[in-house]
Amino acid sequence: MTTHELTQILFQKQPLFILDVRNEGDFNDWKIEGHNVHIINIPYFDLMDGVEAVLDKIPEGQKVLVVCAKEGSSIFVGEQLVEAGRSDVYYLQGGMKAWSEHLEPVKVGNLRDGGELYQFVRIGKGCLSYMVVSNGEAAIVDTLRMTDAYTEFANKHHVKITNTIDTHLHADHISGGKRLADQLGATYWLPEKDATELTFSYEKLEEGRDIHVGNSKITIQPIYSPGHTIGSTSFIVDDTYFLTGDILFVESIGRPDLAGLAEDWVGDLRNTLYNRYRELSDDLIVLPAHFGKYTELGEGGKVSARLGDLFANNPGLQIKDEGEFRKIVTQNLPPQPNAYQEIRQTNMGKITPSDEEQREMEIGPNRCAVHDK
Repeated sequence: MTTHELTQILFQKQPLFILDVRNEGDFNDWKIEGHNVHIINIPYFDLMDGVEAVLDKIPEGQKVLVVCAKEGSSIFVGEQLVEAGRSDVYYLQGGMKAWSEHLEPVKVGNLRDGGELYQFVRIGKGCLSYMVVSNGEAAIVDTLRMTDAYTEFANKHHVKITNTIDTHLHADHISGGKRLADQLGATYWLPEKDATELTFSYEKLEEGRDIHVGNSKITIQPIYSPGHTIGSTSFIVDDTYFLTGDILFVESIGRPDLAGLAEDWVGDLRNTLYNRYRELSDDLIVLPAHFGKYTELGEGGKVSARLGDLFANNPGLQIKDEGEFRKIVTQNLPPQPNAYQEIRQTNMGKITPSDEEQREMEIGPNRCAVHDK
């Protein structure tokens, strides 16, 4: 089963039984989840002598997917299940390594000038990036490391990528924005306040400097919204869509601690969420840079919500007492993302890890939200 096929099963909420044969620690840290997914963990080393002892745990008459780190062990176990008389058994091509890197494009909607907005769902890690398309040109927001996915999509839709934009200096994943911009001769944008230690050139992203796509009426309007980082910037696209980066999610809010400055930035985070965003239209469609749980995947896999609905329902926007807010967003937070300090240094251009090292740095969930326990 390919990562694309698995993604579609999850998007369509189809039933699936998963046998994960990685070791218990890796499984507990990060696994495949979905609305109708039932998953169990039996380490590969417990199955090397045969699967007979665990057959009663694996349902018959249902699609079974065997998963491991890189695919080899899952092929071995899957073949044993077939030899034991089970049918409809699959293994995940490329294993969890491939799952971590898969991007699935989902159309968010049309833009008024004939353009389109797409969300690229990195379902295995919970990262979201965006492509704004208009009049033969495209801009990408929060470009991920797997840049081939964007260039292939752009070629298929006959558009030229002219801008890559990061809402902030990321700490949970390696940005592909600068590399892709250099490769294509595009412009790379980053908030100046997040770029103080950058080792390469960039265009300053700041409120008041709209980015136009395709010489059309489509604008990407920056809204300075610090709190996750001191430079965090959101975007209003076509007066309809609100790309909130890592400040506001569908079921949570951003954490302010990944640069070690939580106490300094918590006031900015509250002001952005409780004051600056309140000035905007309730009808804006919020499109975050991450999701923490599969329950945030909506119709067709899209992750989005109306801003007014989030002010009514998102737990991070219901904390009236400022002292309580400060406590919630600075204490008892989820574990920090894997290798987040090295990822920040990579995104500054200070270190240049190999492709394999970058993969290892990114393994695991994103953990960018306050409520991602």
